[in-house]
Parts: sequence; C-alpha cells; structure tokens
Amino acid sequence: MEQRTSSPYPRIDRLVMAIVGVVLVLGTVLFMWSDRAHDWRYYQMEFRQMVAGQFGEDKAAILPSGVQQIWVAELSRADRCVTCHQAVSYPGFESAEQPYRTHPKLPLQQHPVEDYGCTSCHGGQGWAIDTAAAHGEVAHWEEPLLSRSLGESYTLAGNKNALMQMNCNTCHRYDRQTPGATAINLAKSLVNEKGCRACHVINGFGGTIGPDLTDVGEKPPEQYEFGRLSGQRTAFAWHVAHFKDPRALSEGTVMPNFNFSTEQAQSLAMLMLSWRRADVPARYVSGTPRVDPRSAEELAAEAALKTGPGGWFVQTGCFVCHSISALGVKSPAQIGPDLSNAVEDVQSRFGVTIDAFLANPTGTMSVVLSRQIILTPEQKQEAVAKLREAFAEYQRQRAAPATGK
Repeated sequence: MEQRTSSPYPRIDRLVMAIVGVVLVLGTVLFMWSDRAHDWRYYQMEFRQMVAGQFGEDKAAILPSGVQQIWVAELSRADRCVTCHQAVSYPGFESAEQPYRTHPKLPLQQHPVEDYGCTSCHGGQGWAIDTAAAHGEVAHWEEPLLSRSLGESYTLAGNKNALMQMNCNTCHRYDRQTPGATAINLAKSLVNEKGCRACHVINGFGGTIGPDLTDVGEKPPEQYEFGRLSGQRTAFAWHVAHFKDPRALSEGTVMPNFNFSTEQAQSLAMLMLSWRRADVPARYVSGTPRVDPRSAEELAAEAALKTGPGGWFVQTGCFVCHSISALGVKSPAQIGPDLSNAVEDVQSRFGVTIDAFLANPTGTMSVVLSRQIILTPEQKQEAVAKLREAFAEYQRQRAAPATGK
C-alpha cells in the first residue's frame, strides 16, 4: 500500500492566520485608544456638565454625542466644528469660554450655519476633529482659523477679530461699505483716496504700471520674497511691511511710500488677501453688487481727466506721482514735484534743460523711465512739448493776478 505523508502547509496557514488575527486585534485596540484621546470627547463631556448644572440633567441627556457635521452642498463644505462647539445655537452661554460659548445672534440671522457652515466665515480645516488640525495649525494648510488669538499674534492695531473680515469680503468685495467690516471699509476708502488704480488694475480696470491686484489673494506663500522681511514670514505680514515701506521689501520699486499707519497698512493687507477668486452661488450674494460700482459722476470725471489739456500726462501714467496743476491734473499720490514748472525746476535743480534730462534721466526718474513708463524718442519729444505747454500756462496763471486778468 502507498504511504501518505502529512503536508506542512495547513500548519503554516494556521500560523499566518494567527498572526493576522493578533495584528487585527492590536490594530483595533490602538485605534480605540487613539480615538479616546480626541479633544472632542472631553469638550462634549464638559459641555454636558455645564448644561446639566444650568438647565438640568434632562436637557443634558438630549445633547448630541459623537462627531457632528454640517454639510453645505452648494459651498462644498463639510464642517465638523460643532462637534466641539456645541453651544453655537444653544442660548445661555454667551459669556462662556470657547468652545462653550453661544454664537452672537445677529451674524447667524444673516448667515445661518446650516447654509454657510463655519469655515466659510471663520476659516480653519472644517473636516478635522482635533483642535490644532481644525484650527489650521498644521503644516501645508493655508487657511488658518481667523481668530482673535491670530489677530493678537499680529498685534492688530484695531479690532483683534478683524481678520475674519477677509472672508466676509469674498462675497462683499464690490460693496463700497459693508456693515461691521470696519477694517475692510477703511482699506477700500484708502484705495480710492490714494488712487491705487492709477497704477494697478483692480476688478477689471485701472493702470498697468504696477501688477494686477484683482486676484492678488490667490498668490501662494512660496511666491513671496521673504528675504527682507523680519518677524513672521506670511503673506499678511509681507503686505503689512510692504505698505509701511515698499522699498524696504522691494528694492527698486517705484511704489510711493504713503506713510500709512499700522492700522491702515494692516487693513490694506486684509483687503489684498480678500481679493481672490470665489465661485459663490447667486443666492449667497443676493442684493450685493456683482461688479465694482462706478457712478456716472466718477466715469465723467475720469473721461475728463484723460481728454482734458493734461490728458497726455494721465494716459502715460506720469500723473500717478506728479500733479500738473496748471492743466487741472491732480496726482493721487503727490509724491513728486508738480510738473507745471518742470522746465524751470529741472534747470535749477540739475543744471540741464528738460530735453537733456529726459534724454538721460537720473535718480528715481531713471528707474521710472526704464521700467514703468518707457517712452520712445518720439514720445520724449512730445513730453518736452507738453511740459513746455504746461510751463507756459503756469506762467500765464502766475501773472494773471498781477494784471488783474
């Protein structure tokens, strides 16, 4: 008879299955242990005790438990912030510390959490369930929680909660004034007052001497030059420093130093970072302008400035820094001398004629005429002619009071 020998494979299979079983058990234990360490369990327990102490055990018993989520399909947002912030819509804890504080009523009346979620206004990483990750305090996450503590870290000169206004302006970018957005409103008024559009395209129109700022908030942090920046190396800090002293960060720039205060520079930095592309459904911006509003008076004044006697200086961009008061042109920046008497002024200051100076400019003008306002030889001849016209008008106006004309 043939003798059969037992195969070793069943024994090996049993060993492999045993090892797999042990690994699965250990994995399950480790998962359960790590899951117990999540912050939200502690916060839910604490809030349940607070509700029980103030409103009774019956109220505490019906509080939701486990991970909670608000899903806003139109904005593609899954926000789990309410897992820890259970008091958002729960009255009675308006003075409590976070995350146990009741949300102010007015913002939720205008922006229901069911329709907007949390992160569309507050920033942060919506689907995270641990504090540091949810607040965006992790590597490679570029949308931190725009909290008071972040404002304090930047030593905001005004409202320490003002950083959240950057997200407000995503929908309200075309408002002249947005109720409650004091920092953004200040920045918008400065943009108009200082004539930033003389150099920059903003929302589709403006000059081309400087970069287009329409979507400047989209610029990734790695594209900023932080070599000259001290302190925090973030886009916000860069913009603040740039507005305070442009040449300190960008050597050779012709952007004027407007001597902005810290509050003004910080407000402008918020405005810059709020200018980013956002696909906002129509119902979220109902009643707000969808384009930058320009009144008929503003359009008429702009047209008159370009076509009037000083129109050449406006069209070339010279008026950005220089007024030509004799021709009715006022510079928004007013950082250079009035060109009305440039024919006389250049001769006395540089010892050369206006023709020779434009042919071989020095100082700041050598940078401007080689980088920002590049004129052909023919255009330089035209510039000389226009400057002589302005000087003749300047002399006529100066003589007029003496002759009584």
